Amino acid sequence: MSSRSAAAKAAPRRSRRSFDRDQALAAALREFWTHGFDATSVASLTKAMGINPPSLYAAFGDKRQLFDEAVQLYVHTYGAPPPQGPDAYSAIAAMLRHLAADYADASHPPGCLIITGATNCTPGSQDVKDKLRAMREDTKASIAACIRTDIDAGRLPADIDADGLAAFYAAVIQGMNQQACDGAGRETLDRIVDAAMAAWPDAPDTSGAKSPSPPS
Repeated sequence: MSSRSAAAKAAPRRSRRSFDRDQALAAALREFWTHGFDATSVASLTKAMGINPPSLYAAFGDKRQLFDEAVQLYVHTYGAPPPQGPDAYSAIAAMLRHLAADYADASHPPGCLIITGATNCTPGSQDVKDKLRAMREDTKASIAACIRTDIDAGRLPADIDADGLAAFYAAVIQGMNQQACDGAGRETLDRIVDAAMAAWPDAPDTSGAKSPSPPS
């Protein structure tokens, strides 16, 4: 027998994975979405995923790396795209309607993982809080950019505070998340969207007409 053949026979055989990695990741996502990062234990993850701890570590690295993959799965599967539309009003309204439908969808946990995933995290999980906060800030920045486009195009007054208005709609999103987690359904969330969009600033007056003077 050649030395190469002997080495091949002596080499340990890698065990084949006995579970569906995608299904296991989807189960982990639901655990993190329901309980948050810190409150989700490795024991609860392995039970939900139907695997043992060594299999979790071999397939995903550790709990933190598994959470990162779960967040990416959430973004690609459930996350709302950046506001898009012919104008900022239409784009932001469409985004809020999408979130209202998603947050109240009974086929998965309520609300938004990006908002609730790091609630009550310990100091040791500060990096998780920072990651999700940065993602929320990106969403707020995309709303502000959409508003600035309308200001530049003359569809909104030049003195509109784009960052302040974007922060308002970001707060609406976070409020919708909490309402959904408290049991609010699609109809209630849609009414919140109606109220939020009723606060949209008026377009600038381009007629040149002066406002009437108040009565003396």
